[in-house]
Amino acid sequence: MNALAELILPIRSDEDVVRVRQRVRESALAIGFSLVDQTKLVTAASELARNVLEHGGGGDVHIAPATEGVRRGVRLTFVDEGPGIADIDRALTDGFSTAGGLGLGLGGAKRLVNEFSIQSRPGQGTRITIGRWK
Repeated sequence: MNALAELILPIRSDEDVVRVRQRVRESALAIGFSLVDQTKLVTAASELARNVLEHGGGGDVHIAPATEGVRRGVRLTFVDEGPGIADIDRALTDGFSTAGGLGLGLGGAKRLVNEFSIQSRPGQGTRITIGRWK
């Protein structure tokens, strides 16, 4: 696989979440990310892929190289058509969980990347885009 080409992966199973982690790591490595930056991006991607699966009923991730001038990075967009997020600010608050977890998912993912945007409406799914720069 060319880790610098845009790639769309399905997220429908636990195996797909593992595949997303592997492909994101390959993309980060191809850009030249340090081990720490690879780990941060993979951790954020893993959390968001898991959310797509568990809360969104499955979806897709778009993995793409990103450039801005001389900066290079990786941009990931997670898309699902699930129930959406009624209160995005609350969902980003540490300790908030609808699944009985620690409630660090969205906020934790946001802290691990350089760019984070979320679009969601109840009944219309969720779209989260993250980016990490070298």
